[in-house]
Amino acid sequence: MTTVRSDRGQATVLTVIFMVALLGAVALVLDVGSWFREQRDTQSAADAAALAAAHALPDTPGDATILANEYLGKNGGGSSEVEIVSNTVPNDTVTVEVDREAPGYFAQLFGIDSVTVAAKASARSGGLDAAKWVAPIVVNLDHPKLQCGGSHNKPTPCFGDATEIELDHLHKPGSGSAAGSFGLINLDQDDSGSVGGSTLGDWILRGFDQYLEPGDFTSVPSAKFNDSHVKDALTARLHDDLLFPIYKSISGSGSTAVYEVVGWVGFNVTKFIATGSTGKVYGSFTKVIWEGIQSSSGNNLNFGTRTIELVE
Repeated sequence: MTTVRSDRGQATVLTVIFMVALLGAVALVLDVGSWFREQRDTQSAADAAALAAAHALPDTPGDATILANEYLGKNGGGSSEVEIVSNTVPNDTVTVEVDREAPGYFAQLFGIDSVTVAAKASARSGGLDAAKWVAPIVVNLDHPKLQCGGSHNKPTPCFGDATEIELDHLHKPGSGSAAGSFGLINLDQDDSGSVGGSTLGDWILRGFDQYLEPGDFTSVPSAKFNDSHVKDALTARLHDDLLFPIYKSISGSGSTAVYEVVGWVGFNVTKFIATGSTGKVYGSFTKVIWEGIQSSSGNNLNFGTRTIELVE
């Protein structure tokens, strides 16, 4: 007698096995995708925490860990390690390492409850080789409130002390007296022509929209300080921080004077006077974190103006 065998039951079993395997693979793919997203979020948090911590450098490195952990606590948490190191100057770089637990959902079917995702970021606080959003009002290097400590190459301003910037540069240091020059400069080094009051006002209101390196800048006629655009812009910026160029010497005179700019300083403007041939800007020098190109060395003139950037 011939026995007839049916394969239909085997096919059902194989189909079930295949479907279970397929569902498991899909589940793992979904969890792995979730873990990758969590890793990207963790890296973003580490980057931002490092940038936040760098705001405390190099002056108060003890606050860097506090700032990093405060940021992480408000943005997803995680365990962290914060390390302060010296790159070009003491305590100028912070590294933040973050670990987070990323839960598994479908992966729990295979005994995987969670995985640990890790991220690392470093940020550096440094001086500026070039600055953006500069205002066209200059400050003399020998201004007494710029020299409250440090060395001549790395002076420390008297931050927060009320002071004034006198814009008439007669008898100021330099090879020329710059008589008739009113402390305004043309920030556009590619333009040798005259600068209008509206342009100067825009530079005061918004800043010059290109990166400027220290160097020679030509004077702008003194009458422009009394232009309505300039005065309106200064009025709009009262109690704001502006970035002023610092000059070391003047050559020539009047509208042909050339200022040797050697650095930048933040200044909080509280009042100004513009009356004919004289003018003053009142306020105080202040530490600022500014957009710019970071110095690769610690030798540049640094008047409390810093830029922060990720370095890893």
